[in-house]
Amino acid sequence: MTARTEREQLLADHFDAFHRARAASRLVSALYAEAMGDGYPAEVAPYSSCDRALLTIAMARLQLRPGEHLADVGCGTGGVGLWLARALRVRVTGLDVSPAAVSLAAGRAASFVPEGRAVFRTGTLEATGLQAGTVDGIVCVDALANASDRVQALAELGRILRPGGRAVMTRAGAPGLRTAVMDQARSAGLAVEFMDERPGEPAMWGRLYRLWQNRETELRAELGDDQADAMLREATRMLPRLPVREALAVTLRKPGPAGGG
Repeated sequence: MTARTEREQLLADHFDAFHRARAASRLVSALYAEAMGDGYPAEVAPYSSCDRALLTIAMARLQLRPGEHLADVGCGTGGVGLWLARALRVRVTGLDVSPAAVSLAAGRAASFVPEGRAVFRTGTLEATGLQAGTVDGIVCVDALANASDRVQALAELGRILRPGGRAVMTRAGAPGLRTAVMDQARSAGLAVEFMDERPGEPAMWGRLYRLWQNRETELRAELGDDQADAMLREATRMLPRLPVREALAVTLRKPGPAGGG
């Protein structure tokens, strides 16, 4: 990718530390699994809201054919894109601002797909580094909130999609979210095709945040104070917001006729 802005470098440093610490901890994944219950996709091992229901929605809404090209934007350690690449028999390019995440994702690829079917590289939502019109579908889980400009990020996703291609992304927020989703998509030149509700998402985060609070001592022992403090601050900030939180899986479509990949 091109030279990073100061903001991008700060994000990269933050998520490098985040992913390295969690990769060395069994406890963090165990708490996500406990919070999600039967919906936890163990192979994906997400540090996000990705559950089995979201994977099912993404498979159906992307409408990808074998051999086509999927981009996992804000891929983290790659589990979502790799799982979908195997399930849909497509190629995947994973992009993340964190070099540590990209390295971890690349190390997982062989467990999901044959060699050559997955590539991971650094990039941002606003500047993916991919050529225009070269991907048939996009998945973006819990990442758009990190964009400095959400309309610009959506426009970049539209730029790399082929005409007729779709992006499936998670969106969450206070009441009024649907209006914001529609307005931002329209400004980016994309059409909203579906807004699937995720009614269990706020409760999942509530269970997870309380687990973090209840297991503080163990988290500090495994992750260190810096990462544990960040998790506890997130829990304290977000728990009061969950009762009015709306969560969606949004499918956006780039206008134009669908073409082969």
